[in-house]
Amino acid sequence: MSPNTRSSRAETPIAFIQAMVSAYEARGMDPSGALKTAQIAPNLLHQANTRVTALQMEWMSAAAMRELDDEALGWFRRRLPWGSYGMLVRASLTAPNLGVALARWCRHHNLLTDDIRLTLSTSSGLTHIELHETHELNDLREFCTVSVLRNALGVACWLTDSRIPLAGTELHFAPPPHADSYRVLFDGPCQFNAPHSRLSFDAGYLQLPLRRDEAALQRMLQRALLLTVRPYRRDRLLVEKVRQTLAEHPEHSRNADDLAAWLNLSARTLHRQLKEEGASLQQLKDAVRRETTMDLLLRTQRPIKQIAAEVGFQNEKSFMRAFKGWTGQTPDEFRAAR
Repeated sequence: MSPNTRSSRAETPIAFIQAMVSAYEARGMDPSGALKTAQIAPNLLHQANTRVTALQMEWMSAAAMRELDDEALGWFRRRLPWGSYGMLVRASLTAPNLGVALARWCRHHNLLTDDIRLTLSTSSGLTHIELHETHELNDLREFCTVSVLRNALGVACWLTDSRIPLAGTELHFAPPPHADSYRVLFDGPCQFNAPHSRLSFDAGYLQLPLRRDEAALQRMLQRALLLTVRPYRRDRLLVEKVRQTLAEHPEHSRNADDLAAWLNLSARTLHRQLKEEGASLQQLKDAVRRETTMDLLLRTQRPIKQIAAEVGFQNEKSFMRAFKGWTGQTPDEFRAAR
């Protein structure tokens, strides 16, 4: 694990990483590559009180979803192939307001799996997104519940470009050993051992118009995990802005001063805010380079040497060494396995 990662705020319970590892084990697959990508040492899996950063959680989730080809990460009896949640958002994008969009989102989610049922209701001035467990989720109940509810809220916030504060969260399981983490996972009061799991917020938000289009959706889907892993902020996370700039405007990312100027920040503010969000500029540069490389390997048949040059390596040898460090495979092996 790099020093930058260790010094970031680690508030995500290791239990969620353990749940992903169990999904690998259930399918006879090896999670070591994903753990390495997320910079999580395997011995941490046996330390119950360990926390990881939001960035590590995002890296691990992204790697696991792709390798398992399951955006549900093993929660359900039937896989949700890559792109399933993007499809749900696209189906809601043309709704006239948030109420219609969320109703569609819940209805279409229920078509993807019958292991849980999502409902949208309103009472006493509050709207409730409720999760009913129709098939026993066993050890994955907590991870599934937290992820699905946070994703639903994240989608609602993103569609309206608003931060929607919660009036309360009710959860259909006992307080876990890491219950103190729930002050970060959900704002507002949180109740365990509830009859069903649900989020509640002011019903007035249902009248908000949607402020997103297809182009915005395409950009969001490149970092869709932000909606689940990190709380939504109207001004967007700086991490997201930096990654988008690194990917789309590499000419402005030669150094921190150039990048900060492009983002209308000082270099000092850039580094400080990234640290507050659990990231560093070097981490983000490495991540964008890695993701661009994998995308080119999967979508194109370009020669390895050409890809190496395109993502900024001075020679093929250093590229091969870096790629082996990222994935444990050579680029050719990675391409052949997909």
